[in-house]
Amino acid sequence: MAEKRDYYEVLGVEKGCSEDELKKAYRRVAKQHHPDLNPDDKEAETRFKEANEAYEVLSDSQKRSRYDQFGHAGVDPSYGAGAGGAYGTGGFGFEDLGDIFDNFFGGGGGFGFGGSTRTRNPNGPIKGADVRINIPLEFMEAVKGVKKKITVTQQQTCSECGGNGAAKGTTPESCSECGGTGQVRVTQRTPIGTVQTARTCPKCGGKGSVIKESCKVCAGRGRVRGSKTLEVNVPAGIDDLQSFILRGEGDQGMNNGPAGDCVVTVGVRPDPLYERDGFDIWCDIPITFAQAALGDEITVPTVDGKVAYTVPEGTQPGTVFRLRNKGVPYVNGRGRGDQYVRAALEVPKNLSSKQKDALRAFDDMMGEKNYDKRKSFFDKIKDAMNK
Repeated sequence: MAEKRDYYEVLGVEKGCSEDELKKAYRRVAKQHHPDLNPDDKEAETRFKEANEAYEVLSDSQKRSRYDQFGHAGVDPSYGAGAGGAYGTGGFGFEDLGDIFDNFFGGGGGFGFGGSTRTRNPNGPIKGADVRINIPLEFMEAVKGVKKKITVTQQQTCSECGGNGAAKGTTPESCSECGGTGQVRVTQRTPIGTVQTARTCPKCGGKGSVIKESCKVCAGRGRVRGSKTLEVNVPAGIDDLQSFILRGEGDQGMNNGPAGDCVVTVGVRPDPLYERDGFDIWCDIPITFAQAALGDEITVPTVDGKVAYTVPEGTQPGTVFRLRNKGVPYVNGRGRGDQYVRAALEVPKNLSSKQKDALRAFDDMMGEKNYDKRKSFFDKIKDAMNK
């Protein structure tokens, strides 16, 4: 198994970074490697999943604390199994100590080294795994929210055998090796005498039952891969690379265990008119020289429709106007951001001779007092030359 990269390295942040720094770093990395932006790129897909995994751990304060203390082993018990032992002890960890005490004392004897206390009941309920899907959204769908039909691929209980793994018309039979207990007694000669211990039955794997004839549909696994279509409500205000959870829509559990969840991550396509900054919206509105100089009422597009706005006399290029509460709604909350409108002065082209003459005449009538920035600029030049 390939060695996992450090989660902080994956997101490009320092170990003591703030939540805001972590979130910004995750958005940057996830956007760079997003599958929608890198189609058919397996490496990008791997990096995207790696970033999601890293953010899922580091954004959770408890998981982050365990990770900072123990590394990957603190958040993934299976990490390093068979490749150097528990916590890098070179193949000899606490599990091995538990086996020793199993041999001598039959199950750990309260020494806390594992043994029977760590053995999971194979017949107990097992929760299904979470599944993840990505869906594309248009800009306005993300702003206003939308109903979407999505297809979720998941592990489902086999309808042929009802999940028991046996062929139709049959049922699992009691294991002849252990008598249905799931354990067998083993007698061993040791330096301290003969010791009898209980071990997991090798024939049934601890289940206490065996399948004589496996189900032809699921091959005895009790589950099959299938898909289902859901109609979901995408919340208004969701942003690019953000996720929402569909509870109980992941892989179905085993032995009457609960189902996992479905994590839906959205990819928002850019809009030709609007640019989003958090819950605020920006857009550029072209205005003429006359509108900027004299002032005028213009029509401004917003996500809620067109609104009238009065451009004040003497508006300069790049001036920003604010439209309160015309931005993006807060996700699952009250209120919304603002819209910022940037005045983009458009210089006329293809002037006729008459228009050019009129413009020159107008320019001749203008004085320096009408140009604050121009007058200030040339005053600075004069001061510099006189030094």
